[in-house]
Amino acid sequence: MQQSVVIVIGGGASGFFAAINTAQNFPEAKVIILEKSNKILSKVKVSGGGRCNVTHHCFDNTELVKNFPRGHKELRQVFAQFSVQDTIEWFLKRGLKLKVENDGRMFPTTNSSDSVIECFLMEVQKYHIDIYKNEEVISLTQQSPSYIEVKSTKQTYIANSVICSIGGHHQIHNYQFLQEIGHQIDNLIPSLFTLNLPQSPLKELMGLSVKQGTVKVIGTKHQYSGPILITHWGISGPAVLKLSAFAAKDFFDLNYNATIIINWTEHQIEDEIRTHIEKLRTSKMKIVNTPLFDIPKRLWEYLIARADIDIHKLWIELGNKQLNKLIQVIFNDQYDMRGKTTFKEEFVTAGGVNLKQVDFKTMQSKLMPGLFFCGEVLNIDGITGGFNFQNAWSTAWIASKNVLK
Repeated sequence: MQQSVVIVIGGGASGFFAAINTAQNFPEAKVIILEKSNKILSKVKVSGGGRCNVTHHCFDNTELVKNFPRGHKELRQVFAQFSVQDTIEWFLKRGLKLKVENDGRMFPTTNSSDSVIECFLMEVQKYHIDIYKNEEVISLTQQSPSYIEVKSTKQTYIANSVICSIGGHHQIHNYQFLQEIGHQIDNLIPSLFTLNLPQSPLKELMGLSVKQGTVKVIGTKHQYSGPILITHWGISGPAVLKLSAFAAKDFFDLNYNATIIINWTEHQIEDEIRTHIEKLRTSKMKIVNTPLFDIPKRLWEYLIARADIDIHKLWIELGNKQLNKLIQVIFNDQYDMRGKTTFKEEFVTAGGVNLKQVDFKTMQSKLMPGLFFCGEVLNIDGITGGFNFQNAWSTAWIASKNVLK
């Protein structure tokens, strides 16, 4: 009997996970990974500052899918098949224990992405999976219901099934071989980026952060809360990154030129801020020496100056006009965004293979039998925090279960 062959296109997180599980599910099959570059698992390596943010400690799938601006509906049935708990157990069975941090992110207890990479490489060796680097797939041709011709820059393969896990890309030419077989590639738009505020003196305070604030984009419905970090270019942090993901299409349409409003506090109602400040108006302390709302001292000084309040002024001397201006600066601070900056090396692309062309019960293409998808090649993306890897693991696991049925 002729040996079954499964080709996995892409040597990233979802590709390795798909290959390993395919080899485990179908031990009689030959599994081959084709990677167009000379590197494998590059995003795993840099994720979480080199610690690898494997997943997020969220066991409620209804809540979990809310962290995906695109693909959340489809992911409900995906996570029902392979959940966060399944991810934790999968790695634990292979000797890799995960730990939870305060914000819910989960990392290896070793605090090193090398542990994840070593885990994968050991499994690859165990199941005799071949990895060919510098080999780009340029075409897929259906030879029969049971065979797909996979043509690369180096040779031609005949596979029983193909798992496409090429990840997310900014350039459409990376998806050409999929377009040629009829797959629609939804607009490729950057997601997860920081906001550039080039005209603002705010960036002189780089390194400062507030524990809880809100960032919103004027003219859109988007506003998100969480920690805000001031950078050399403008602002970053969880609130900004979540905003960039959910507002990716609007930012793209605005050519990354927009008006940004920052609320530097945890309070969502202006009158709550007013009440706090009114209590201090009988105080003879200097305003500049009494930072409110957990705002760092240097940022507080900046906001006082931004409200045109003299640095020596006392609270008891604060007039109504200056009071209102201070409240606006704290609650409704306005900046001009001009461009974006990629968030570290953990770039994510919104866009990819149109989700209506994929059966999410099996991850199989509706256009080519035997072709399966997993990971960021699909028009699915999550916010930072381990969510994109969870999508990679879950979709890869489903593809690997169905790839030779």
